[in-house]
Amino acid sequence: MKKIIAMILVAMLTMACFGAVAEEKKVLTVALSPDFAPMEFIDTSKSGQDQYVGFDVTLAKFIADELGMDLEIKAMSFDACQTAVQTGSVDLAISGFSWTEARAENFYLSDYYYAGDNETEQVIITTADKAGAFSTADDFSGLTVGCQDASLQADLCNSQLPTDCTIKPFKAIDDAILSLMSGKIDAVAVAKGNADAIIANNDSIALSGFEFEVSAEAQNNVVLIQKGNDELLANVNACLAKAYDQGLYAVWYEDAKALAGIETAAEVTIEDEATEAPAEEETPAEESSDEGAED
Repeated sequence: MKKIIAMILVAMLTMACFGAVAEEKKVLTVALSPDFAPMEFIDTSKSGQDQYVGFDVTLAKFIADELGMDLEIKAMSFDACQTAVQTGSVDLAISGFSWTEARAENFYLSDYYYAGDNETEQVIITTADKAGAFSTADDFSGLTVGCQDASLQADLCNSQLPTDCTIKPFKAIDDAILSLMSGKIDAVAVAKGNADAIIANNDSIALSGFEFEVSAEAQNNVVLIQKGNDELLANVNACLAKAYDQGLYAVWYEDAKALAGIETAAEVTIEDEATEAPAEEETPAEESSDEGAED
């Protein structure tokens, strides 16, 4: 009889443990490259997960909350973010990604979300003594222009700058900025919102005077999701639609821009681990392709 009672107690304890585990929140893992203010960057006045701030961080928190999950941010280089999604080591990558044909082939891409002029305008920055000196693509002939590896800016440089212009990719944007300031390269291609944040924190850098032509498909941001995860894609798109309907994007972007200008905001190199409201004529997030093929 004692053995039977003991077995019953063990069974009850096991069931209680399983019940406790079941009640625990699941974790949403999100990869981002925190070297891209105002979208994602480091607030050095904070530590741990709280140090990651910016528009995309706010979006990641919103998605996790809507899905009833805890958020875990995994900081890594921009190209590693994409690899992490492909290998399934993270659930999502939210790091200022724009639509590209290659990404549409390799990932599920969410519906668009809107972050002001961050993607609609793509520019080249240079040293302040050369501010406004480059008005055409040909002005970069024979020069070296830096960009972030595996980025939209890299694609734009390779397709729109002269063939005798050297395009130098960097793991992190802050590394490219350091090279620019030390005279190792002549300019850096960045999103306009990122350029504004960099210039606001460094008066030795200015706009070059040149702006890329950007296709309509690449003028907004998308979340990267591993192909085959239809449920997560649908859930993320539902979250994006809700944020859009509630007018949250403009608030998040203005807050991120303000934070990107404070002294504690810093761009950092991360070792690899693997808005404004849209204009009335823009298509709401829920109307773009659910696999990003037409984003």
